[in-house]
Amino acid sequence: MKLAVVGGGSTYTPELVDGFARLRDALPLAELVLVDPATDRLELVGGLARRIFAKQGHPGRISWTDDLDAGVDGADAVLLQLRVGGQAARNQDETWPLECGCVGQETTGAGGLAKALRTVPVVLDIAERVRRRNPDAWIVDFTNPVGIVTRALLTAGHRAVGLCNVAIGFQRKFAKLLGVAPDQVSLDHIGLNHLTWERAVRLGGTDGEDVLPKLLAEHGDAIADDLRMPRALLDRLGVVPSYYLRYFYQHDAVVRELKAGPSRAAQVAEIERRLLEMYADPALDEKPELLGKRGGAFYSEAAVDLTSSLLRDTGEVRIVNTFNQGTLPFLPDDAVIEVPAAVDARGASPLPVRPLEPLYAGLIAHVTAYEDLALEAALKGGRERVFDALLAHPLIGQIEYAEQLTDTLLAHNREHLAWA
Repeated sequence: MKLAVVGGGSTYTPELVDGFARLRDALPLAELVLVDPATDRLELVGGLARRIFAKQGHPGRISWTDDLDAGVDGADAVLLQLRVGGQAARNQDETWPLECGCVGQETTGAGGLAKALRTVPVVLDIAERVRRRNPDAWIVDFTNPVGIVTRALLTAGHRAVGLCNVAIGFQRKFAKLLGVAPDQVSLDHIGLNHLTWERAVRLGGTDGEDVLPKLLAEHGDAIADDLRMPRALLDRLGVVPSYYLRYFYQHDAVVRELKAGPSRAAQVAEIERRLLEMYADPALDEKPELLGKRGGAFYSEAAVDLTSSLLRDTGEVRIVNTFNQGTLPFLPDDAVIEVPAAVDARGASPLPVRPLEPLYAGLIAHVTAYEDLALEAALKGGRERVFDALLAHPLIGQIEYAEQLTDTLLAHNREHLAWA
């Protein structure tokens, strides 16, 4: 089995490689190819990746290249984890929206739109080249904004599934609080990428006992602190929102926080600098503890689980991003949602869900409408389409803000937008 990782020079990659090494029985790799135009980083990351495999006794071959076509040739699956414009573009996404009093974040609001505009054309070009080389390969998208990027891939007819680590993060945290193995915990996880709620936490499978009330009663303060949301909100709703709901539920407070401190991008850039120094050490043969502060916790386990289900035709339930297909009746079938799905060699088939409460359905419908317009802008370009998407976003929605943000977004991203 051969896998290629596009964006393989990312400092994330040793986390992924560590998972491949540890979970080799679930995903027996013969070859792993890291693909990235940044050859200097690729050399450091690739060297560490080989040492991780060697230390853990994995027999698979690891190579790296800046030649995309050569790297994906013959791959059974291609994982996408790229960032167009790097941390410098992310830093812009997280700062200039604050000038209008709007949240600055790499997947949400105006910054998220900027990232989508930069990313979708690049990802579609990569996917088309993968399809020409090996049309049966699966594309696993971990590139943000995952919902919009995955929708672009699926709409273009690619064999693709979107992946996020939010759900597996909750699964692991809840399992630890309950004192059980993670595979004993199933989530009623529903929504869009980075706009989800845990409506039930079941023990022993999807039909098991819902222990979410017990979790909230016994560990509500810890869960609320981790989310940086009021405990009273969790008790009132009886669900656990994803961290990203802070940008909606506490927008103005988050803006004040972001204005007061360094951007997350600036923090990550410093972490990446230190990580690359560590990766250059030929004695390092395991992922360093500092990598845990980079983000993407449990990404490797989620990637192994999903890729294994696709390539080994297991039919196991995974939480993924895929076409709605009538799962949420108030959304179009071709909207991309993030829900539990049965995953096999044919792809992801969402499981049936119980009716969604209006408090969540309304916001999901609103953000889906924005994502429709965002994808249209990413595919076709044009200032008016960018403006429409910003005006439609629930965190913007005012003419004055949308006008200013449109101009600022274009000014910061012209080098990445062929039509600008």
